[in-house]
Amino acid sequence: MSRSLSLDRLRPCLEGIVPSGIATCGVDGMPNITYVSQLMYVDPEHVALSFQFFNKTRENILANPVATVLMMDPDTAARYRLTIRYLRTETEGPLFERMKAKLAGIASHEGMSDVFRLQGADVYRVQGIEAVPGRELPPVEGGPALLPALRRSVDALAACQSMEALIDSFCTCLTRHFDLQHQMLLMADEAAARLYIVASRGYPQSGAGAEIPFGVGVIGVAARERVPIRIMYPASEYAYSRMLRDQAAIGGLAGRLETTIPLPGLPAPASQLAVPVMAGRRLVAVAYVESQRECHFGYDLEDALVALGATLGLSICLPVRRGGGGGRGRARGGGSGPRAGRGCGEGASLRPGRQCLPG
Repeated sequence: MSRSLSLDRLRPCLEGIVPSGIATCGVDGMPNITYVSQLMYVDPEHVALSFQFFNKTRENILANPVATVLMMDPDTAARYRLTIRYLRTETEGPLFERMKAKLAGIASHEGMSDVFRLQGADVYRVQGIEAVPGRELPPVEGGPALLPALRRSVDALAACQSMEALIDSFCTCLTRHFDLQHQMLLMADEAAARLYIVASRGYPQSGAGAEIPFGVGVIGVAARERVPIRIMYPASEYAYSRMLRDQAAIGGLAGRLETTIPLPGLPAPASQLAVPVMAGRRLVAVAYVESQRECHFGYDLEDALVALGATLGLSICLPVRRGGGGGRGRARGGGSGPRAGRGCGEGASLRPGRQCLPG
């Protein structure tokens, strides 16, 4: 496989903005060509296709696992042909949940939410990539340069000497360096399987202390599966007001909704991205950003926020030191903010106002 045509370089083709075509062949030698709802990047050697119902394409793949995919870059109109081989179908777990959330946005955008029901994520190995000759448009550069933004943000976090400063600096970096105006940072309480907001930007109310259970909405699914969840189009089934009310109704708690801390957020976000903040294998928090623009968050931004989140996660779990002091100490800042947690292995919570000093 040519390095210049690696999947990493072609990820814009895998956003679902322009449907991809797939060609398969039956046992009788009859070809079949159709469009697929979603072709998703898995890693540099694999892609996944959505399995929603048993059709001719799936029948052919189960009998003859080799297929050809034609995809297009939505910005330049460049076309590429993939040769892929079917490996397996995943019906649960991180990959399935990522595809399910993304498909919900595509389905809502197309007005086919009742039709686009994911049954599985079919994983394929990419055996070859080739460019298809044709006219192309020049590349479009948009948004901030992500590597310089990431470097400046990492440097800013490294200079922090208290939990309050870490959280404030992280949110400021998202606004200043990445131009992400609507954002939340939620700490994880793994014992209770819930997240709670410690900071937000871009909303009339902060929502500090508001809780989201693991598995609910984009943020909750990202926490439960420990993977980024990104949606490119409005997806009503991932709107928090609806999901929390549905959950409360199932649990007989609908009457308590008006007394809980209201969640901040855009009423109808067109793009959503939730990134787990990890310290090694441990979930520390979830960073969430949203926008009123469709297709606003891409793979490269997702990668940058994952890297920045890893820096934040390790910084939270390391003992916070006073500037110039060599030993452990209390986090600087007022008594009402979050406190520095114990080492991540000790499972300390970082509730607002709750004192959790380094062990």
